[in-house]
Amino acid sequence: MGKLTATIVKNLTVPGTYEDGDGLRLVVTVTGRKNWVLRFQLHGKRREMGLGGYPSLDLKKARAAAYENRIKVLNGNDPLAQRQAEQAAKKEAERREQAKQITFETLANDYRDAHGSSWSEKWRKGWLRKLELYAFPTIGKLSADDIETKQVIKTLQPIWSTKTRTADEVRGQIEQILDAAKSRGLRAGENPARWRGHLENLLSRHEKKKARKRAHHPALPWQELPELMQALREIPTAVSVAAQFLILTGARSHMVRFAEWDELDLETGRWSLPAARMKTREPFAIPLAPQVVELLKSLPRSRGRSPFLFTGNGRSGVMHANGVRSLLHDLGYEHITRHGFRSTFRDWAGETTAFPREICKLALAHDERGETESAYSRSDFFDKRRELMDAWAKYATSPPKPALTESEPGDDAPISK
Repeated sequence: MGKLTATIVKNLTVPGTYEDGDGLRLVVTVTGRKNWVLRFQLHGKRREMGLGGYPSLDLKKARAAAYENRIKVLNGNDPLAQRQAEQAAKKEAERREQAKQITFETLANDYRDAHGSSWSEKWRKGWLRKLELYAFPTIGKLSADDIETKQVIKTLQPIWSTKTRTADEVRGQIEQILDAAKSRGLRAGENPARWRGHLENLLSRHEKKKARKRAHHPALPWQELPELMQALREIPTAVSVAAQFLILTGARSHMVRFAEWDELDLETGRWSLPAARMKTREPFAIPLAPQVVELLKSLPRSRGRSPFLFTGNGRSGVMHANGVRSLLHDLGYEHITRHGFRSTFRDWAGETTAFPREICKLALAHDERGETESAYSRSDFFDKRRELMDAWAKYATSPPKPALTESEPGDDAPISK
């Protein structure tokens, strides 16, 4: 017989631990709550597990529960571990049931709404349109938990050879959406849309490599850049500042258009972009050369009206998507594109500096290191990139060289002794 009785249990009010025997005890808390606890020893380790609270679990039921769990211990089983496994299984079943109620199509719209605030309206529509055309017919009505590799392959294979670039973009979108679903607890396991170490073994890498060999954006020869920069400096407009900022940082056009003051630290010369604003979906910091800092300090800041550097009157609140392009056309540079300045930078760095190729690539947020190499080298080489970008800004803002006359030898002319 145990030491406790139903009457004792009912009348206990003093906080403390009251033994019934064979490891069963009643714990009375300072708030007056009463809980049953079973202490047992298994494989040389002492353990405790809660059985339930009083009065929902009275003395008779508590003893029965204790006896049942002691039998498990005698058989070499851990009742606490079993209960935890059962609870985990129940929770997983509830998660899967909840996940089944949310389709991939809904998740895609949720992802766009969560991350698309910094996208242009055109980009938002285009982002969703690709999924509507190529993903939703196959996986749109499935839950994230039901999407496996075979469904992803079925989605991508019809367009992998004919529209490889589009197919890879869709693959990346699926991967992002499923990653977000996993963060929300709506799926478990590896991402079936991951390329490295997964789909690269199932889809032709040759097609993807061939698609990446697309026509390059028309770029300005680096030797002509100082002349353009001088022309831009003579135009006192925000669009001109945006063009110079674009060139001197090597950033993509949309990164500049939606740049916010809160992302900038002019004291340390650092532009910190969150993952949501990066094509790679990884946060990235761009070093700002002294010329860039001075340029931004000259830019008037709208107090309390807009968080953006370059404001506009449209729905997005930023300057028009074609603002920089129109300015370049007005200056007679119809043959180049905004994105082409990244190629201008890359050509200049490769031809005139001794910086390693990896640093030049990282300066443009291109990390071509393999997964293993990146794991061992976690640095983003910010200080090295600062040296590179300082040199780039110094060159870009240098006085243009005077045009050569016919009587003067050019760079390719032989040097007389």
